[in-house]
Amino acid sequence: MGDNQHRIVVGVDGTDGGRRALDWALHEAATRGGTVRAVMSWRWDTASPTDSPDTVRVEAERVLRDEIASQQATASGEAGVTVAAEVVEGRAADVLVRAARDADLLVLGSHGHTRVHRTVLGSTAQEVVESAQCPVVVIPTGAA
Repeated sequence: MGDNQHRIVVGVDGTDGGRRALDWALHEAATRGGTVRAVMSWRWDTASPTDSPDTVRVEAERVLRDEIASQQATASGEAGVTVAAEVVEGRAADVLVRAARDADLLVLGSHGHTRVHRTVLGSTAQEVVESAQCPVVVIPTGAA
């Protein structure tokens, strides 16, 4: 990637929130003349006990590839945006913060959890906002 390009990292996870974040990141990259690095984390310890690490990783790769292809097919005007895809083992917040350490912007989707849910279970978005070394955009639930 050239030094004059706006580098955007986006968290993709196969959810509506991840789709909205990828769509927003593609549009932003097209507007700014930048590139997108779509990152999906995976963890074997949270998968079904019958799944192997290879099975979980391959499924994550498939989901990320399908999400990118789907967004690029429907994104008008964003067809020329370069998108790199990366599947990384680890906790989502840790993976995204590491991936964005040299980025200009980090984008992720909100899943719309309630305050109680976020307090009890934690929130990837909250962790990322507190730890990232670049600006973070969180696309809220229901955002176009």
